Amino acid sequence: MLTVRQSKDRGYADHGWLKSFHSFSFASYYDPEFMGWGNLRVINEDRIAPGSGFGTHGHRDMEIISYVLSGELAHKDSMGNVKGIPPGDVQRMSAGNGVMHSEFNHAPNDVTHFLQIWIEPNVRGIEPSYEQQAVPLADKRGKLARIAAPSDAQVKIHADASIYAGLFDGAENAQLSLAQGRKAYVHLIRGQLQVNGVTLQGGDAALMQDETLITLAQGQNAEVLVFDLAA
Repeated sequence: MLTVRQSKDRGYADHGWLKSFHSFSFASYYDPEFMGWGNLRVINEDRIAPGSGFGTHGHRDMEIISYVLSGELAHKDSMGNVKGIPPGDVQRMSAGNGVMHSEFNHAPNDVTHFLQIWIEPNVRGIEPSYEQQAVPLADKRGKLARIAAPSDAQVKIHADASIYAGLFDGAENAQLSLAQGRKAYVHLIRGQLQVNGVTLQGGDAALMQDETLITLAQGQNAEVLVFDLAA
């Protein structure tokens, strides 16, 4: 079964310095039908105004992934990491038994546009940790790159989930098999793409269950994230 959630149906918050679309209930946005999907809890599409950002705040027992689309995200945390996250990098922070961090856009003129993703971990109370890796465009061009997973990915997450990123245009296509009983979530970042024959536009998502194969095709300048999730 495949259910489409259109971009316009997401939650939206405008804080002036931050404009954010919420795929699932978050902060003041609450929809009991969209509390998460499997162990995927948050996908926020954030745009941070120049010279603004999230001040120091805390998390625990959550796998937090940042995927920057344009601009640069400045990260600082209580583990001693001070990093700039450019487009093309994937960043993972395991909050574990507690971590404090901040995220800023220090550019004077450019907006930072990124996806903030939270996945529920399958282990709790671990020491917090940080990882960041570049994902080459060639690894995503016309195929799915495994950017986050428990193993064999760009970054390791402590969760029963895998995240794939891909770029599709024209005749480029890809397939991803799903094990029985898994859920999947396909988030189209931009462009247009067919998912199992159903057309998505930028910002749309496909929620999938009882499916064993995901087919991506007929892309038009499409960038996509695909999540293989525990039910």
